[in-house]
Order: sequence, then C-alpha cells, then structure tokens
Amino acid sequence: MTLRRLLSLTRKAVDEYNMIEENDRIAIGISGGKDSLTLLYALSGLRRFYPKKFDIEAITVDLGFEGFNVDNITELCKELDVNYTVIHTQIKDVVFDIRKETNPCSLCAKMRKGALNDKIKELNCNKSAFAHHRDDIIETALMSLIYEGHFYCFAPVTYLDRTEITLIRPLLYVKEADIKGFCNKMELPILKNPCPVDGNTKREYVKLLANKLESENNGFKDRMFHAVKAGVATYQNVLDHERNAAHDED
Repeated sequence: MTLRRLLSLTRKAVDEYNMIEENDRIAIGISGGKDSLTLLYALSGLRRFYPKKFDIEAITVDLGFEGFNVDNITELCKELDVNYTVIHTQIKDVVFDIRKETNPCSLCAKMRKGALNDKIKELNCNKSAFAHHRDDIIETALMSLIYEGHFYCFAPVTYLDRTEITLIRPLLYVKEADIKGFCNKMELPILKNPCPVDGNTKREYVKLLANKLESENNGFKDRMFHAVKAGVATYQNVLDHERNAAHDED
C-alpha cells in the first residue's frame, strides 16, 4: 500500500465519522508495532493538508521489559516532526512478578491505559487515536459473538465521560495486510513485542478463525465488516434518538 492510499483511506474514515475538529490535540499511543506506526504516519501526513488544523502527540508506555529501546522510533518522530514522550513504568513487575497473574492481559491493559490517559491529560490532548484496523473490527465482533453471546464492536468515535477524552479510530478502513505491506515498503522500525503471552490469546485464536473462514468462504470478511458497520450505525441512531428525547424533555 502506498502512502497516498493510506492517507486516502484515513481521510475517508475521519470525514465520514467527523473524527477531527479544528484545533484538536490528538494523542497516539505508540506500542512500536506495525499498526501504531502506520497510524503515526497516517495522521502526521493528514495533518499537512487537512482543512481543519490539528496537532498530534506520540506516546509510548514502557512496560518495564528488559531490552526496551525506542531510539529508532524517536528518530522517526523527529523525521515526521511529531513530539514524542516515553512513560517509564513497572507494569511488567507488578503483573508478572508481584501479582503473578495467570491471565495477565486484563490487568496489564488497565494499568497501561491508566498511565497513557494520565499523560494524555498532562499534554492537554482532547482526543486519543487508536490503531484498530479493519481486521481488528471483524475479529472484535467475532470475539463478542463467541465469548459473550452478543454482537458488539467498538465505535469509530467514543467519548469517555470519566476522562473527558474522545477516542477515534482512523484506520478502520485499512486492511491488516495493507498495513504490513506499507510497513515493509517504508521500512518502519517495528519493535518485537516482548510480552511472554504474545500470540497465545483469545484474539489470536479468533484471528486465525477469521482467516480460515475467509479462505473457505470468499468475501466473508467483507460481509462481516459491512454487518458490523450497519450494527454500529443502528446503535448510534438509537443513542442519538435517546439524547434528543432527553433534550426535548429538558
């Protein structure tokens, strides 16, 4: 995938769901993986020509694993003219050494999100961009059906009352395969995930299942994505109706 194609798909999502407003300050959580680095490239590129002026902040949460090194990401951020902040934590020690969690993902995610949100507020950002792509959306909906018994997926735009931060997902139209191709083409400095449970999660199982369903039923992912989009639109219409009704009563 070319940079031009990436920017086109990103702008499509941003415009369709009104993700960016004038003078927004948008935080991007940089894990060092292919998705977050692609999002960094997409928003830094969009910033140059988008009609609404906005700024971005790149943030990495250091979980405390040995060998952590983001020198290459620091250089990339300088190249893209993006301010870069690294938060050093002891999350790894708490999750694996002190608590000895048998299912560490939930606690790790909660602590990582807390550290990230605190820094987002400190940097005066009003929005946080997540690097969820098209395949993430499909897999999340499948996980919801398999493990929770209902059809759910995260919305393109979500306002969090508690933190007063709006979450946006500008890569929702970008396929994971295209992200891999873009990273290879641009030779982005991808970091290997140091987590010992990486690749052994329910999400990894569902990813393999989705790929199997696609190989056996050509077009499965396209149909699933459209179904999720329709479901999100219906849910949003219900929320808008409830808000309007509440406003009328006031």
